[in-house]
Amino acid sequence: MMFETVLDYIARTNLFNFMIFAGVIIYLIIKLNVKESLQKGAESVAEKIDNSKAAKKESESNLSDVENKVLHLKDEIDKIIMQSENNAKLVGDKIIIDANNTAENIKNNSLKLIENKTAVLKNDIMRRASLASVEVAKDQIINELSINSDLHNKLIDESIEAIKGVEL
Repeated sequence: MMFETVLDYIARTNLFNFMIFAGVIIYLIIKLNVKESLQKGAESVAEKIDNSKAAKKESESNLSDVENKVLHLKDEIDKIIMQSENNAKLVGDKIIIDANNTAENIKNNSLKLIENKTAVLKNDIMRRASLASVEVAKDQIINELSINSDLHNKLIDESIEAIKGVEL
């Protein structure tokens, strides 16, 4: 019997503890307003889900835009490279034309300079040759006159005759 009383005692104690526990839970539910908190939490989660869905759609749209740009990126790069090559060719051609024109001008100026220098040298050679000829002729005449005195008198007479014929 004692065993039954112990069991009764334990059962009554367990029932009493359960009732206290249930009371505390009910009190907390009422006091903390769990239903409202759960509802607010559910609304917050629903709002976050909606925001996540909107962000997902926006991300998918951005991804689609980026994929389209990437698809056309190779074409744009090829186009830029082609334009750059064309520009480089045009600039290169212009540089070659300018270099050829400059070389032609230098050549023409060099030829003119050579012609001018040649003319100056020819004149200098002619002047020197003339002076040398005059010196040689002078020396020959002086030699000839010193050897032949009759020639000297004849030249003087011819010069006087030539002067007489000149009218002023």
